[in-house]
Amino acid sequence: MKSAKNILTPSARPLRTVILVPEETNTLSFAAAVDPMRAANRMAGRPLFDWRFATPDGAPSQLTSGIAVPGEALARVSGCDLLLTVAGFGLERHDTPALRASLRRIAATGATLAGVDGGPWLMAAAGLLDGYRATTHWEDLDRFATRFPEVQVLQDRFHIDGPRMTCGGALPAIDMMLHLIGHRFGTPLAARVAGLFLYDSPGDPARAQRRLGRDPRHSALTRKASLLMEQNLDAPLPIAEIARRCGCSARSLETQFRARLDTTPSAHALSLRLAEARRLVLETDLPLMDVALATGFASAAGFSRAFRAAHGQSARSLRRARP
Repeated sequence: MKSAKNILTPSARPLRTVILVPEETNTLSFAAAVDPMRAANRMAGRPLFDWRFATPDGAPSQLTSGIAVPGEALARVSGCDLLLTVAGFGLERHDTPALRASLRRIAATGATLAGVDGGPWLMAAAGLLDGYRATTHWEDLDRFATRFPEVQVLQDRFHIDGPRMTCGGALPAIDMMLHLIGHRFGTPLAARVAGLFLYDSPGDPARAQRRLGRDPRHSALTRKASLLMEQNLDAPLPIAEIARRCGCSARSLETQFRARLDTTPSAHALSLRLAEARRLVLETDLPLMDVALATGFASAAGFSRAFRAAHGQSARSLRRARP
């Protein structure tokens, strides 16, 4: 096995990149990985990235939007500096012995391997994240950690650990690609690329992923409290403890929630737990008691009552009616 090349080292040489695109890849994640490279080439006026597409078997892969991406079969790929796997749905189906073998072969050449959204899952299934720190999309974090115990799983938006780069989804992929552009080709160019997309997200990779988008009604205080609630859905913190961690009194916290969101901290925390419960009911096959425990309910009866009150039907009925 060759030593991995450090693609973050400053270099004027074009970075030879292969983008692996399985079926059902999220369109936004795909664009977030590819378009910063295109923009960097345009802004620099020369090819800083030399990329091509690959698919698991050489047949065009259809993105979630219906767009078809043609590419060469991964088994025929050789000679790249960076293999960037962008994936979305159907990960168990895409995880074939042939795909694992191809990923391992390319890793053995010393190429850096990166994964976006579901990409880290395919890397981990091939054993290529064993002993590394890595992240993936927040929907899959718990299952990912259980399935791949040799991987040190993080909640970071993106993480780089030597020759492995992983990120949670579309917007963190832009952060990760800007990080790569900045380190290899210079921070001024990365800033110009970000400006081209009117992109001003803080680039801290260690920020925890959020399950919900930002509500513009939040103040700095309620936003911090809400994030603490999101991070502890399975073991809800007492409101007094949340207030303490936010550096205020419970009364001040309640005043802020009523003024900004027209609700109480307790009601807001419960709504977050029940929103996550609904997602787990619809998007996973977890037993309903496991869903209850994952969202902070110690009893099936308590979970059932709260779920029905919030969503107008039982969790069991909602699951039966899903497509």
